[in-house]
Amino acid sequence: MRNLTEISYFTLLGLSDHLLTMNVLFVLFLLIYLMTLITNLLIFFLVLTDYHLHNPMYFFLANLAFLDMCYSSVTAPRMLFDLVTKGRSISIPACVAQVFFYLFFAWSELFLLSAMSYDRYIAICHPLHYKLIMSWRVCAHMASLVWGAACSVSLVHTLLLLRLSFCRTASIHNFFCDLPRLIKITCTDTFINMVVAFLTGASFGVGIVIMIFLPYGYIFITILRIHSKTGKRKAFSTCTSHITVVFIFYGSLIFIYLVPSSSDLVDLNKLFTVISAIINPLLNPLIYSLRNKDLMKALMRSYYQLKLIQLSC
Repeated sequence: MRNLTEISYFTLLGLSDHLLTMNVLFVLFLLIYLMTLITNLLIFFLVLTDYHLHNPMYFFLANLAFLDMCYSSVTAPRMLFDLVTKGRSISIPACVAQVFFYLFFAWSELFLLSAMSYDRYIAICHPLHYKLIMSWRVCAHMASLVWGAACSVSLVHTLLLLRLSFCRTASIHNFFCDLPRLIKITCTDTFINMVVAFLTGASFGVGIVIMIFLPYGYIFITILRIHSKTGKRKAFSTCTSHITVVFIFYGSLIFIYLVPSSSDLVDLNKLFTVISAIINPLLNPLIYSLRNKDLMKALMRSYYQLKLIQLSC
């Protein structure tokens, strides 16, 4: 932290300077954040308590629900605080911590989506060996690898961030501390940071894309060979939710980090950042729950159990 003491805080420029707009955004994002916590916590609770959902697919879905709660909580509370207090400053240690946790949960979700893709591949292409291959031991190892790899990547970027000094400007054109924008306002040579960011994105990013979409090539070939229309429909229904989540998450990240930033695209970039950091964690549980009959049945069972408990009392 020694090199980061030229300034004591950053100023987050946020989404708007208009008072009425800030009040409207506060109410809107507060509702979105609360719905995100409620829906993801509900999925996590259902998977944890309903034995019908104790299988690898829902194990990874519970991990995704937990990730979405954490991912949204990295940015949303701070943004809501700034909107209601009209304050924009954030201390440097808090900013660095936000960068670490944002990268950690973002990379965790990317790795987890690849693990879920592999799970669907085994379930559809090798159904007779599914329980043997996707044992609880294997699932636990895959989850540990997801969290460990994400922690390693985010820790490397955060440690490289600590070597930078900031003396030209303390303004960040976003509603939270984002690594690319911090690199832009530093007065230190960022060659190492850029090289590591490029290598990380090129290796892990491309690798994850291959790990997600290559299994789906085999999945779609297998589905086309299924003669039963009911079997095809059931197989497609288990994949479309995951593919939809992948496209939304990857689409927003691609625009944020790969499209060249300019003054003309600042507002559009902020919009996609909001979609990635705030809206996606709410869309994921809605996409999975609305298209998943097992989750809806588990929800109804939990509801009737609560009614029985109330009547017995």
